[in-house]
Amino acid sequence: MKYIYFFTLVFSASVYGFDHSHSKWNQILGKYTEKANGQVLFNYKSLKNNDVKLKAYLAELENITSDEFSEFSEYEKLAFWINAYNAFTVQLIIKNYPVESIKDTGSLFSSPWSKEFIKLLGKKMNLDDIEHGTIRENFKEARIHFAVNCASMGCPSLFQQAFVATKLDEQLEESTKYFLSNRKKNFIRKNTYHLSKIFDWYGDDFKKYHGSVKKFVEKYLGKAEDIEFLDYDWSLNEVK
Repeated sequence: MKYIYFFTLVFSASVYGFDHSHSKWNQILGKYTEKANGQVLFNYKSLKNNDVKLKAYLAELENITSDEFSEFSEYEKLAFWINAYNAFTVQLIIKNYPVESIKDTGSLFSSPWSKEFIKLLGKKMNLDDIEHGTIRENFKEARIHFAVNCASMGCPSLFQQAFVATKLDEQLEESTKYFLSNRKKNFIRKNTYHLSKIFDWYGDDFKKYHGSVKKFVEKYLGKAEDIEFLDYDWSLNEVK
């Protein structure tokens, strides 16, 4: 019965075309995420025990051809890539669960982000290919750093809805504000910004699209003179 249900989910998507509402992913997020102390946590254990809908959603993504994808709008493409990154990251965790950190899913010779376990648009890919080789390469949008989620407590929270083209700008802004409002991860003290390492790692993106890290964050935090970067927490963002 489980496999019949999975087949039905995938077959329905193929008959009626791609679901730009990403409804299956949206349902997964609604069921398996919860907020606690300013952080969105994911129930990997529960999903691992019933991952039919996740498999069906990933199959929908994998079934899109390059020709079909070329007909997507720019916002539809960006929503596709962000949701794909987040959903395949969840898949990586539950395949290896239980783990203390996403870093535990790597090996001596490859990081979690360099594992080629994804096939999209007819190509084998890894998470780095999606984030750096595709999203950062093709979309002039620094706020994606608050939308893609690395399954870690230090990361911007996993957005509790699927990203969709019709409200993508609004969703990116909401995810940005939520991350920057978390005073454990970003704050001002004694005229100094204390910021997530994300602003250090991807400072060039904020400089390219917003002039500088300072110019970007002052809109959300107010003005300060100096910048220091906080340690990054790689522990798993899971519901305990």
